[in-house]
Amino acid sequence: MVRSLFAVLLASTIALPALAQTAPVHPAPAPGQRDPGTAAKVRYDVSFPQVEHHRARITATWTGVPAGPLRVQMSRSSPGRYAIHEFAKNVYDVSATDGAGRPLKLTRSDPYGWSVAGHDGTVVVTYTLFADHGDGTYAQIDPSHAHLNMPATFLWASGYDAQPIRVRFQRPDPKWKVATQLPESDAADTYWAPNLQYFMDSPTELSDHMVREWQAGGKTYRLALHHDGTAADMDRFTEKAKRVVREQIHIFGAPAPYDFGRYTFIADYRPSIVGDGMEHRNSTIITNAQSLAEAKDDQLGTLAHEFFHSWNVERIRPAELEPFDFTRANPTPSLWLAEGFTSYYGPLSIRRAGLATVDEYLGEMGPMLNGIINNPARIAARINASPQEMSLRGPFVDAAKSIDPVDPNIFVSYYPYGAIIGMALDLELRQRFAGKSLDDFMRTLWARHGKGEKAYTPADLRVALAETTGDPGFAEAFFARSIDGSGLPDFAPLLAQAGLVLRPAAPTRGWIGRSAASETADGVTLTLPPAQDTPLFAAGLDRGDTIVAVGGQAIGDLAGWNAAVAAMKPGSPVALRYRQMGVDRTAMLTPVADPTLEIVRGETAGQALTAKQRAFRKSWLGAE
Repeated sequence: MVRSLFAVLLASTIALPALAQTAPVHPAPAPGQRDPGTAAKVRYDVSFPQVEHHRARITATWTGVPAGPLRVQMSRSSPGRYAIHEFAKNVYDVSATDGAGRPLKLTRSDPYGWSVAGHDGTVVVTYTLFADHGDGTYAQIDPSHAHLNMPATFLWASGYDAQPIRVRFQRPDPKWKVATQLPESDAADTYWAPNLQYFMDSPTELSDHMVREWQAGGKTYRLALHHDGTAADMDRFTEKAKRVVREQIHIFGAPAPYDFGRYTFIADYRPSIVGDGMEHRNSTIITNAQSLAEAKDDQLGTLAHEFFHSWNVERIRPAELEPFDFTRANPTPSLWLAEGFTSYYGPLSIRRAGLATVDEYLGEMGPMLNGIINNPARIAARINASPQEMSLRGPFVDAAKSIDPVDPNIFVSYYPYGAIIGMALDLELRQRFAGKSLDDFMRTLWARHGKGEKAYTPADLRVALAETTGDPGFAEAFFARSIDGSGLPDFAPLLAQAGLVLRPAAPTRGWIGRSAASETADGVTLTLPPAQDTPLFAAGLDRGDTIVAVGGQAIGDLAGWNAAVAAMKPGSPVALRYRQMGVDRTAMLTPVADPTLEIVRGETAGQALTAKQRAFRKSWLGAE
């Protein structure tokens, strides 16, 4: 999953027992499984009578229902998401009948579903869905499209998990087409799924979208793009997508074995959408409010991230996510690898595909590395800031909503954290083990866990690293330092192998920490809480405080505050007057040297690149 990935990344519980898996339980069809046709015991019929009011009308039918009440409910979580999402809040006007059309009583004993009793072996439930949030998790219906994430859209019944499903969409506009990983049925506008897990993992877009298809590695790839751009925009972006697909296939040596021989990119790039990306077994749904032209094809980063998930997460899969439970949060201690390593390979595959320069790649990874090295939560001795602990905080941060504020100094996002650990491991492997790299580790995981879809535990990852290197001691030391603990290696010599320099970006600039502010009726007010152990934090200021004066000079607007901060010098105290919760206060603020780091090519720093460094860089980042 990725939500406007790097913008989110840089803004910044108890482990479940591992499940030993001997066979895949992720939503895969049985070999040779076909459309169940009208014999399917679970059927959905979806119409859109009021798209202008964001409504769908859905009829769900279950047949062969055993005697006794049938429990039907909406999900509280969604594949690719780790937090609770209350989809039932958007379902109303619910009614039920039996197979003869006789009304049945619905009993609602909790907020998430209903119990239906008195049936004749058939239960038909009809309801209205309100949907107006277009991203990878929710659903959006309007006159331009129906953008459906299945857990946000469909009621499901207990006891029918293994039953095949049929769904028919009644298109409100004959120009609309259907984009989905669901295989087509022989009936018009009808699709099917082998089981509930697969169905819930299959987002669907109905719109007048553009489609491009191509072949790579014996598989079919389809890009379905709903946007306001031109066919030329679509063609240009498709060519870039092809190169990313080709590069990622090269990393693993072969495409993932898509169940129906096809992988679908479902993309919505429109102003009404919310930026997001969500991986699925044989597809991804990616969204952005900007057009391709406006964003200069920057959406490629999300596409690269989500496509890498078709190996890492969808098939190289944490045991804690098997099977996915739609009634609760689904935590795992391995998001540092599942999401973090994917965040490392997204921009790396774009660079290797020749779609970004080395400087552009470093411009992305440098701020990420700086954000992790200098992150107050990671370096705070009082906090368990291991990647595993941060992974287990996923249900609290993965688009989770709460009323009360959270201490901003206790969490490091597993996206950039894992990406930087991935870069560290890649460079250490290349340094210590001739001919080895993180690519080899991923191929080991693919061979041990991906091909046979045998879910992994944290202990399995240690074993795979030992197998990759032939050095169990290295594997144990790496995990003890950077996975069980929060330590990082010295990146300067690791990057120097590629002729890259890690250096302070502005060593003579004064720095006080997060100083973002806005102009309010009361004056200039801090909009972010100061980071732990920064000068602003030590001075006692917090979010919502109003800056009155700096160094005896009144601060009347945002430009004045920014100018005052820019003029500060390391080690030179400055008097600060501010108002906190209606009380005027004073403090001495002592800036320090700006700790921000950057990565640059040695050539930029006046260093000559050796032949060995040039070869290392080419092997790692691809030819320039």
